[in-house]
Amino acid sequence: MSRLLNFIPTFLLFTLVSGFVHAQESSAAPTEDSEFNKPLYNPFIERYVLDELKSLRQDLQATKAEVSEKVAHARLDASDRAIRYTADTTNNIFYIITAAASLLVLLGWKSITDIKNSVESTTTKRVEELTTEYEERLNKLESTLKERSNQIVTAQKVLADSNVVHSLWMRAGLEKSDQEKIKIYDQILEINSDDVEALTYKADTLLDIDEDSWAMSLVNQALELDSNYALAYWQRACANAKLGQHEDALTDIETALSLSASLKDELVGERFFESLQDNEAFQVLAGINEQKSEAES
Repeated sequence: MSRLLNFIPTFLLFTLVSGFVHAQESSAAPTEDSEFNKPLYNPFIERYVLDELKSLRQDLQATKAEVSEKVAHARLDASDRAIRYTADTTNNIFYIITAAASLLVLLGWKSITDIKNSVESTTTKRVEELTTEYEERLNKLESTLKERSNQIVTAQKVLADSNVVHSLWMRAGLEKSDQEKIKIYDQILEINSDDVEALTYKADTLLDIDEDSWAMSLVNQALELDSNYALAYWQRACANAKLGQHEDALTDIETALSLSASLKDELVGERFFESLQDNEAFQVLAGINEQKSEAES
């Protein structure tokens, strides 16, 4: 338990760092391939995070070994107590039998057989009750330990998957080839098929290689998983704009801006929205008319 308490701060640190990285990635839509060439963060931070993950795995393994050792000792102690208690009970019963037999010697031998049978029956019944009770306790302890062990194994798997996904996102950020990026996103989706961010970024890459229908399908899948993900609405607006569905594109743009106002700065610079530049509703969303009025004044 002390080891678990020791790595909780480290796990929180890793969660904060990962959340910060994902927040940076999701806050800005990828517009040009040059943005992917920028490093996500300093290599020293990367090395620190990887060392912390390694330390977490070692601590989990040590904790598992410690728990197994404690379980073994607990079982031995429980068995020793059961045997000791049974032996003491049996000895006390024999003492009572001896005293009763001595008394019967003085009083007579008529009921000694009945007393013997009764004592044997009582002793057997009591021993069986004690054995059953300790077996139930041991079974309960064993099931609890199995549950804790499964939880530890699950936590180890989650940490390992998180480490792999983190490495794949780093590779995707450094990769220049669209085909290689798609392969990396597919690897992320193999680990977690419900990764909304991976689906959205894959759709963005597919738009770059003119796979508009495929990209539209992935974005719709992402929105089914998370209907409040602004970047997914943004990518679907890009796909609709490329396919000439301007009304749907404007609706998705409006929804994306309502969920993330920071995307408004990207409206004019988004190359997939070039066909919407002359649209009055788009100009209102982008604030182009206001800028012209200010420039004229």
